[in-house]
Amino acid sequence: PGSGSTVASTAMIQFEIDTPLTRLAEQIGERDAERAYLRSFSAVGALRKLIRDTGIRAAWKDRDALYLAGSEMGYRGLQTEAAHRARIGLPSTYLSAAELRDRYGIDRTGAIVSGGAGDLNPAQLSAGCLRAAQQLGCRVYSQHELVGVQAGPKSVRLTTGEGGVIDCRRAVFATGYEVVDGLPRDQFKITSSWAIATQPLPRDAFWPTRCLIWEAADPYLYLRSTADNRIVAGGEDSGLSDADRRDAAIPAKAQKILAALNMLLPGRDLRVDYAWAGAFAESPTGLPLFEPVEGLPNCLAILGCGGNGITFSQVAADIVTGWARGKPDPDWDLFQAG
Repeated sequence: PGSGSTVASTAMIQFEIDTPLTRLAEQIGERDAERAYLRSFSAVGALRKLIRDTGIRAAWKDRDALYLAGSEMGYRGLQTEAAHRARIGLPSTYLSAAELRDRYGIDRTGAIVSGGAGDLNPAQLSAGCLRAAQQLGCRVYSQHELVGVQAGPKSVRLTTGEGGVIDCRRAVFATGYEVVDGLPRDQFKITSSWAIATQPLPRDAFWPTRCLIWEAADPYLYLRSTADNRIVAGGEDSGLSDADRRDAAIPAKAQKILAALNMLLPGRDLRVDYAWAGAFAESPTGLPLFEPVEGLPNCLAILGCGGNGITFSQVAADIVTGWARGKPDPDWDLFQAG
Protein backbone atom coordinates (compact mmCIF):
# COMPACT_ATOMS: atom_id res chain seq x y z
CA PRO A 1 0.00 0.00 0.00
CA GLY A 2 1.21 3.47 -0.87
CA SER A 3 3.60 2.26 -3.56
CA GLY A 4 3.22 2.45 -7.32
CA SER A 5 1.46 5.53 -8.65
CA THR A 6 0.65 6.73 -5.13
CA VAL A 7 4.21 7.46 -4.07
CA ALA A 8 5.01 8.77 -7.57
CA SER A 9 2.18 11.31 -7.48
CA THR A 10 2.98 15.02 -7.41
CA ALA A 11 -0.28 15.37 -5.42
CA MET A 12 -1.71 18.52 -6.95
CA ILE A 13 -5.30 18.25 -5.73
CA GLN A 14 -7.59 20.07 -8.16
CA PHE A 15 -11.17 20.00 -9.31
CA GLU A 16 -9.93 20.70 -12.83
CA ILE A 17 -9.95 17.67 -15.10
CA ASP A 18 -7.25 17.21 -17.75
CA THR A 19 -9.96 17.83 -20.36
CA PRO A 20 -11.17 21.47 -20.11
CA LEU A 21 -14.85 21.99 -19.34
CA THR A 22 -15.60 23.51 -22.74
CA ARG A 23 -14.01 20.56 -24.56
CA LEU A 24 -15.57 17.97 -22.26
CA ALA A 25 -18.95 19.52 -23.09
CA GLU A 26 -18.27 18.80 -26.77
CA GLN A 27 -17.48 15.17 -25.95
CA ILE A 28 -20.22 14.20 -23.49
CA GLY A 29 -22.69 17.08 -23.61
CA GLU A 30 -22.79 20.35 -21.71
CA ARG A 31 -24.99 19.20 -18.83
CA ASP A 32 -22.93 16.09 -18.08
CA ALA A 33 -19.65 17.99 -18.40
CA GLU A 34 -20.87 20.55 -15.89
CA ARG A 35 -21.98 17.78 -13.52
CA ALA A 36 -18.54 16.17 -13.78
CA TYR A 37 -16.73 19.40 -12.94
CA LEU A 38 -19.07 20.24 -10.06
CA ARG A 39 -18.67 16.72 -8.66
CA SER A 40 -14.90 17.01 -8.90
CA PHE A 41 -15.05 20.35 -7.08
CA SER A 42 -17.14 18.89 -4.26
CA ALA A 43 -14.76 15.91 -4.03
CA VAL A 44 -11.80 18.18 -3.23
CA GLY A 45 -13.81 19.73 -0.41
CA ALA A 46 -14.83 16.29 0.86
CA LEU A 47 -11.22 15.12 0.86
CA ARG A 48 -10.13 18.22 2.76
CA LYS A 49 -12.86 17.55 5.36
CA LEU A 50 -11.92 13.86 5.62
CA ILE A 51 -8.29 14.72 6.34
CA ARG A 52 -9.23 17.26 9.00
CA ASP A 53 -11.98 15.19 10.63
CA THR A 54 -9.79 12.09 10.95
CA GLY A 55 -6.66 14.00 11.97
CA ILE A 56 -4.58 12.52 9.16
CA ARG A 57 -1.19 14.24 8.99
CA ALA A 58 -0.80 14.56 5.24
CA ALA A 59 0.67 18.10 5.02
CA TRP A 60 -2.51 19.44 3.37
CA LYS A 61 -2.30 23.07 2.25
CA ASP A 62 -5.15 25.03 0.69
CA ARG A 63 -4.04 26.48 -2.65
CA ASP A 64 -5.26 28.27 -5.73
CA ALA A 65 -4.55 26.71 -9.12
CA LEU A 66 -3.13 28.73 -12.00
CA TYR A 67 -3.88 27.40 -15.51
CA LEU A 68 -1.62 29.03 -18.09
CA ALA A 69 -2.28 29.58 -21.79
CA GLY A 70 -0.30 27.19 -23.95
CA SER A 71 -0.16 25.33 -27.22
CA GLU A 72 -3.47 23.52 -26.63
CA MET A 73 -5.51 26.53 -25.53
CA GLY A 74 -4.65 30.20 -25.95
CA TYR A 75 -5.98 33.21 -24.10
CA ARG A 76 -9.26 33.34 -26.05
CA GLY A 77 -9.99 29.73 -25.20
CA LEU A 78 -9.16 30.40 -21.55
CA GLN A 79 -11.54 33.36 -21.51
CA THR A 80 -14.36 31.12 -22.74
CA GLU A 81 -13.38 28.36 -20.31
CA ALA A 82 -13.32 30.72 -17.31
CA ALA A 83 -16.70 32.21 -18.24
CA HIS A 84 -18.27 28.75 -18.51
CA ARG A 85 -16.86 27.70 -15.15
CA ALA A 86 -18.01 30.89 -13.45
CA ARG A 87 -21.49 30.49 -14.93
CA ILE A 88 -21.99 27.22 -13.03
CA GLY A 89 -20.53 28.54 -9.79
CA LEU A 90 -16.93 27.35 -9.95
CA PRO A 91 -14.36 29.74 -8.41
CA SER A 92 -12.45 30.56 -11.63
CA THR A 93 -11.35 33.97 -12.91
CA TYR A 94 -9.59 34.87 -16.15
CA LEU A 95 -6.35 36.88 -15.94
CA SER A 96 -5.01 38.89 -18.86
CA ALA A 97 -1.31 38.82 -19.74
CA ALA A 98 -0.76 42.06 -17.85
CA GLU A 99 -2.64 40.84 -14.78
CA LEU A 100 -0.71 37.58 -14.84
CA ARG A 101 2.64 39.39 -14.94
CA ASP A 102 1.64 41.84 -12.21
CA ARG A 103 0.24 39.22 -9.86
CA TYR A 104 2.54 36.24 -10.44
CA GLY A 105 5.49 37.47 -12.49
CA ILE A 106 4.78 34.94 -15.25
CA ASP A 107 4.89 35.84 -18.94
CA ARG A 108 2.02 34.17 -20.82
CA THR A 109 -0.84 35.52 -22.93
CA GLY A 110 -3.40 34.73 -20.22
CA ALA A 111 -4.40 32.35 -17.44
CA ILE A 112 -7.23 31.14 -15.23
CA VAL A 113 -6.86 31.29 -11.47
CA SER A 114 -9.16 28.93 -9.55
CA GLY A 115 -9.81 28.48 -5.86
CA GLY A 116 -10.59 25.24 -4.04
CA ALA A 117 -7.34 23.37 -4.72
CA GLY A 118 -4.66 21.99 -2.42
CA ASP A 119 -1.47 19.99 -2.17
CA LEU A 120 -0.38 17.25 0.22
CA ASN A 121 1.96 14.34 0.86
CA PRO A 122 0.43 11.36 -1.01
CA ALA A 123 2.31 8.65 0.93
CA GLN A 124 1.17 10.12 4.25
CA LEU A 125 -2.39 10.40 2.96
CA SER A 126 -2.46 6.77 1.82
CA ALA A 127 -1.03 5.46 5.10
CA GLY A 128 -3.27 7.75 7.16
CA CYS A 129 -6.42 6.63 5.36
CA LEU A 130 -5.51 2.97 5.86
CA ARG A 131 -4.87 3.53 9.57
CA ALA A 132 -8.19 5.37 9.94
CA ALA A 133 -9.96 2.52 8.14
CA GLN A 134 -8.31 -0.05 10.42
CA GLN A 135 -9.63 1.83 13.43
CA LEU A 136 -13.10 1.31 11.96
CA GLY A 137 -12.53 -2.44 11.61
CA CYS A 138 -10.85 -2.73 8.23
CA ARG A 139 -8.30 -5.53 7.84
CA VAL A 140 -5.37 -4.88 5.48
CA TYR A 141 -3.51 -7.74 3.78
CA SER A 142 -0.39 -6.60 1.98
CA GLN A 143 1.79 -8.38 -0.60
CA HIS A 144 -0.83 -10.91 -1.66
CA GLU A 145 -1.57 -11.60 -5.30
CA LEU A 146 -5.19 -12.23 -6.25
CA VAL A 147 -5.42 -15.23 -8.59
CA GLY A 148 -9.09 -16.20 -8.58
CA VAL A 149 -12.56 -14.70 -8.21
CA GLN A 150 -15.81 -16.63 -7.81
CA ALA A 151 -18.87 -14.40 -7.64
CA GLY A 152 -22.49 -15.32 -7.05
CA PRO A 153 -25.73 -13.45 -6.37
CA LYS A 154 -25.07 -13.23 -2.61
CA SER A 155 -21.30 -13.56 -2.07
CA VAL A 156 -17.83 -13.28 -3.58
CA ARG A 157 -14.85 -15.56 -2.94
CA LEU A 158 -11.34 -14.25 -3.60
CA THR A 159 -8.35 -16.61 -3.76
CA THR A 160 -4.75 -15.50 -3.33
CA GLY A 161 -1.60 -17.01 -4.78
CA GLU A 162 -0.56 -18.09 -1.29
CA GLY A 163 -3.71 -20.20 -0.93
CA GLY A 164 -5.61 -17.74 1.25
CA VAL A 165 -9.35 -17.23 0.77
CA ILE A 166 -11.47 -14.15 1.44
CA ASP A 167 -15.25 -14.54 1.52
CA CYS A 168 -17.23 -11.30 1.27
CA ARG A 169 -20.57 -9.91 0.17
CA ARG A 170 -19.04 -7.52 -2.39
CA ALA A 171 -15.63 -6.87 -3.94
CA VAL A 172 -14.20 -3.64 -5.35
CA PHE A 173 -11.20 -3.78 -7.68
CA ALA A 174 -9.27 -0.48 -7.48
CA THR A 175 -6.23 -1.67 -9.39
CA GLY A 176 -5.00 1.57 -10.95
CA TYR A 177 -3.23 0.98 -14.24
CA GLU A 178 -2.73 -2.77 -13.53
CA VAL A 179 -5.95 -4.17 -14.96
CA VAL A 180 -6.77 -7.67 -13.73
CA ASP A 181 -8.38 -10.37 -15.88
CA GLY A 182 -12.08 -9.83 -16.43
CA LEU A 183 -11.93 -6.03 -16.24
CA PRO A 184 -12.21 -3.79 -19.33
CA ARG A 185 -8.85 -3.01 -20.92
CA ASP A 186 -9.68 -1.25 -24.15
CA GLN A 187 -11.10 2.01 -22.78
CA PHE A 188 -7.85 3.41 -21.38
CA LYS A 189 -4.29 4.04 -22.38
CA ILE A 190 -1.27 3.77 -20.15
CA THR A 191 0.55 7.09 -19.87
CA SER A 192 4.01 7.61 -18.42
CA SER A 193 4.92 10.80 -16.61
CA TRP A 194 8.17 12.10 -15.15
CA ALA A 195 8.82 14.44 -12.24
CA ILE A 196 11.61 16.21 -10.41
CA ALA A 197 12.12 17.86 -7.05
CA THR A 198 14.61 20.71 -6.92
CA GLN A 199 17.11 21.38 -4.21
CA PRO A 200 15.66 23.60 -1.44
CA LEU A 201 15.31 27.27 -2.42
CA PRO A 202 15.21 30.52 -0.47
CA ARG A 203 11.68 31.47 0.55
CA ASP A 204 11.75 34.55 -1.67
CA ALA A 205 12.41 32.40 -4.75
CA PHE A 206 8.78 31.26 -4.91
CA TRP A 207 5.90 32.80 -6.81
CA PRO A 208 3.14 34.66 -4.89
CA THR A 209 0.73 32.43 -2.88
CA ARG A 210 2.65 29.28 -3.95
CA CYS A 211 -0.36 28.30 -6.04
CA LEU A 212 -0.41 25.15 -8.12
CA ILE A 213 0.66 25.89 -11.71
CA TRP A 214 -0.07 23.96 -14.88
CA GLU A 215 -0.44 24.81 -18.53
CA ALA A 216 -2.81 24.18 -21.43
CA ALA A 217 -0.24 22.31 -23.51
CA ASP A 218 0.50 18.76 -24.64
CA PRO A 219 2.61 17.58 -22.98
CA TYR A 220 2.16 20.11 -20.22
CA LEU A 221 4.32 21.28 -17.34
CA TYR A 222 2.87 21.25 -13.83
CA LEU A 223 4.44 22.35 -10.56
CA ARG A 224 3.98 23.15 -6.92
CA SER A 225 6.05 23.99 -3.87
CA THR A 226 6.78 21.77 -0.88
CA ALA A 227 6.93 22.35 2.86
CA ASP A 228 10.75 22.15 2.77
CA ASN A 229 10.95 24.83 0.05
CA ARG A 230 11.49 22.73 -3.03
CA ILE A 231 9.72 22.91 -6.36
CA VAL A 232 8.13 19.67 -7.51
CA ALA A 233 7.53 19.73 -11.26
CA GLY A 234 6.33 17.11 -13.69
CA GLY A 235 5.40 16.56 -17.29
CA GLU A 236 6.78 15.18 -20.53
CA ASP A 237 3.92 12.67 -20.56
CA SER A 238 4.05 9.99 -23.25
CA GLY A 239 2.45 6.70 -24.20
CA LEU A 240 5.50 4.74 -23.13
CA SER A 241 4.23 1.74 -21.16
CA ASP A 242 7.36 -0.36 -20.65
CA ALA A 243 8.58 0.13 -17.08
CA ASP A 244 12.27 -0.40 -17.85
CA ARG A 245 12.26 2.08 -20.72
CA ARG A 246 10.29 4.55 -18.60
CA ASP A 247 12.91 4.40 -15.85
CA ALA A 248 15.78 4.62 -18.35
CA ALA A 249 14.32 7.88 -19.65
CA ILE A 250 14.38 9.57 -16.22
CA PRO A 251 17.70 11.49 -16.63
CA ALA A 252 16.80 12.93 -20.04
CA LYS A 253 13.21 13.73 -19.06
CA ALA A 254 14.41 15.39 -15.83
CA GLN A 255 16.59 17.77 -17.82
CA LYS A 256 13.70 18.64 -20.15
CA ILE A 257 11.45 19.39 -17.19
CA LEU A 258 14.18 21.50 -15.59
CA ALA A 259 14.65 23.45 -18.85
CA ALA A 260 10.90 24.14 -19.08
CA LEU A 261 10.88 25.19 -15.43
CA ASN A 262 13.74 27.61 -16.01
CA MET A 263 11.89 29.16 -18.95
CA LEU A 264 8.73 29.64 -16.87
CA LEU A 265 10.54 30.86 -13.74
CA PRO A 266 13.77 32.53 -14.91
CA GLY A 267 16.43 33.99 -12.64
CA ARG A 268 16.42 31.18 -10.07
CA ASP A 269 19.18 28.70 -9.33
CA LEU A 270 17.20 25.52 -9.96
CA ARG A 271 18.96 22.17 -9.60
CA VAL A 272 17.48 18.67 -9.65
CA ASP A 273 17.75 16.83 -6.34
CA TYR A 274 15.37 13.94 -7.08
CA ALA A 275 13.85 12.57 -10.28
CA TRP A 276 11.37 9.75 -10.83
CA ALA A 277 8.74 8.32 -13.15
CA GLY A 278 5.26 6.90 -12.80
CA ALA A 279 2.41 5.48 -14.83
CA PHE A 280 -1.33 5.97 -14.86
CA ALA A 281 -4.31 4.99 -16.96
CA GLU A 282 -6.44 7.64 -18.61
CA SER A 283 -9.52 7.78 -20.83
CA PRO A 284 -10.21 10.00 -23.87
CA THR A 285 -12.49 12.24 -21.77
CA GLY A 286 -10.24 12.34 -18.69
CA LEU A 287 -13.04 10.75 -16.63
CA PRO A 288 -12.57 7.43 -14.80
CA LEU A 289 -14.72 4.32 -15.03
CA PHE A 290 -16.70 2.94 -12.08
CA GLU A 291 -18.30 -0.13 -13.60
CA PRO A 292 -19.87 -3.41 -12.43
CA VAL A 293 -17.70 -6.28 -13.68
CA GLU A 294 -19.39 -8.25 -16.43
CA GLY A 295 -20.04 -11.84 -15.40
CA LEU A 296 -19.07 -11.22 -11.78
CA PRO A 297 -22.08 -10.23 -9.65
CA ASN A 298 -21.39 -8.00 -6.64
CA CYS A 299 -18.04 -6.90 -8.09
CA LEU A 300 -17.20 -3.32 -9.03
CA ALA A 301 -14.16 -1.95 -10.88
CA ILE A 302 -12.59 1.47 -10.25
CA LEU A 303 -10.38 2.23 -13.26
CA GLY A 304 -8.75 5.04 -15.20
CA CYS A 305 -8.54 7.73 -12.52
CA GLY A 306 -5.60 9.16 -14.48
CA GLY A 307 -3.91 12.42 -13.60
CA ASN A 308 -6.67 13.31 -11.12
CA GLY A 309 -6.35 10.06 -9.23
CA ILE A 310 -6.64 11.43 -5.69
CA THR A 311 -9.66 13.62 -6.47
CA PHE A 312 -11.42 10.86 -8.42
CA SER A 313 -10.66 8.37 -5.64
CA GLN A 314 -12.80 10.50 -3.33
CA VAL A 315 -15.62 10.40 -5.90
CA ALA A 316 -15.13 6.64 -6.19
CA ALA A 317 -15.37 6.19 -2.42
CA ASP A 318 -18.72 8.00 -2.35
CA ILE A 319 -20.07 5.97 -5.26
CA VAL A 320 -18.85 2.64 -3.81
CA THR A 321 -20.57 3.47 -0.52
CA GLY A 322 -23.88 4.06 -2.29
CA TRP A 323 -23.45 0.90 -4.39
CA ALA A 324 -22.76 -1.22 -1.29
CA ARG A 325 -25.87 0.16 0.41
CA GLY A 326 -28.06 -0.37 -2.62
CA LYS A 327 -28.47 3.37 -3.17
CA PRO A 328 -26.86 4.33 -6.49
CA ASP A 329 -25.17 7.74 -6.57
CA PRO A 330 -26.97 10.35 -8.73
CA ASP A 331 -23.75 11.03 -10.68
CA TRP A 332 -22.75 7.41 -11.23
CA ASP A 333 -23.84 7.50 -14.87
CA LEU A 334 -21.03 10.00 -15.59
CA PHE A 335 -18.46 7.33 -14.79
CA GLN A 336 -19.91 4.37 -16.64
CA ALA A 337 -19.13 3.13 -20.13
CA GLY A 338 -21.45 4.04 -22.97
